[in-house]
Amino acid sequence: MKTRKGYQVYPLTVAQKFHIFYQINCPKKQVVNIGTSVTIETELDIEVLRQSIYKAYERCESMRLRLTEDKEGNWYQYVVKKEEREIEYVDFSGKTMEEAESQMRRWTEVPFDRHDAPLNRIVIIKTPDGFKGVYLLADHITMDAQSIICFFKDVIELYCSTMYENIPYPKDMASYIEQLKKDLAYEAGCKAKDRDIDFFHKLIDASEPIYNGVEGPGKLEAARRETNNPNTRAAINVSTSVDSAIDTFHLEEEPTRRLMGFCEQYHVSLTCLLLMGLRTYLQKVNGNDDVSINSAIARRATLKEKKCGGTRIHSFPFRTIISEDKTFLEGIYEIRDRQNEMFRHANYDPVDYFAYRRKVYPDSSTGRTYESIALTYQPMSLQDKELEQLGDIRYKTKWYPNGAIMEALYLTVMHRVEDNGLDFNFEHQVNEYSKEKLEYFYYYLCRIMFKGTENPNLKIGDIMKLV
Repeated sequence: MKTRKGYQVYPLTVAQKFHIFYQINCPKKQVVNIGTSVTIETELDIEVLRQSIYKAYERCESMRLRLTEDKEGNWYQYVVKKEEREIEYVDFSGKTMEEAESQMRRWTEVPFDRHDAPLNRIVIIKTPDGFKGVYLLADHITMDAQSIICFFKDVIELYCSTMYENIPYPKDMASYIEQLKKDLAYEAGCKAKDRDIDFFHKLIDASEPIYNGVEGPGKLEAARRETNNPNTRAAINVSTSVDSAIDTFHLEEEPTRRLMGFCEQYHVSLTCLLLMGLRTYLQKVNGNDDVSINSAIARRATLKEKKCGGTRIHSFPFRTIISEDKTFLEGIYEIRDRQNEMFRHANYDPVDYFAYRRKVYPDSSTGRTYESIALTYQPMSLQDKELEQLGDIRYKTKWYPNGAIMEALYLTVMHRVEDNGLDFNFEHQVNEYSKEKLEYFYYYLCRIMFKGTENPNLKIGDIMKLV
């Protein structure tokens, strides 16, 4: 297939194929939906906002993405020239906030028809508290969290540049197609790809990981009983139902600033600190120095990658073996070094990673895994130096569950637009975790991170005893 409706078509990338793969295996097809909203505490000109959204569509190729399928079931993608769909306006005045959010959750649970059809939906909204803004529903195959935030920023800046004298017109977005061609050239084969394969195969070949449960070793012990093998190292980590919910816990601005200050002082990312906190908690409740966590890599190192839209996330198990005798800071640095190493090879296909691991360690080919939790940290936020000129206008952001998740537990940590504090969003299978269990987990995760950042030369074993 060379063209579709007059547009050049391209194969899907590895990141996109991953979303197709797990959607096929999920009974609820909305599993790939991302629903979110941004609202502002100020009067908005609805027509100017609508035109700003159309202009943002023009500037962002991945928001105009279409998929098509050939007779063999292979998917392709192309970008249409223009979006001319009507952008709805829904006024929730007279409703409660709960009723408004319930409606947006229902919108988020409706899967897209992927055949030559739009893969996002935008609704201009007015919420019961008087805030106005935009609800956006996107198929994960076309957008990830960073590209959604980038699109929202563009809409806001376009609107503000029209309405306010001191706000400049935003700089252009980057080309999605240009970046897509680079990704497809890599995937077709090159020396960099060969190096990446070699790196990950050696990592897998080194030794078998071990499962560490969020609630302790119970699932691993069950797997050992079922297999009648006391040396089994993988466990079942999902329930029979993919029904999901999101429970969010808020870390205030001041303690968030302390964590960010530590990261700045010691030249590490917040992802490193979060991984250290998570692995130390799992180390404490399971008694293993060997801990693996699924960690997402955004693959947006360059400005063009940051602003090209699309979905670029690759997720790999992040395994560390850190003794209790090491200090918290030594553990952080070990994580940083390993992360930097993985970043250099992050274009590797995660589906191939897991296929190779199942081949090397057959225990993980029977629905069992070594990871009990996945982590994404989203450093990008709507706070922008240009928009600071607007003064104290308040923003709100909200993420809505789509009702389905293939993993038992996925933690997304993001900055709140209101105060730059951190939100810990635990998306989870409802049959696996209750809000009370996750609150307990969050409480101890924070205790570990604060105890470690306040006493970086304290040994990990001592921190585990103190918390």
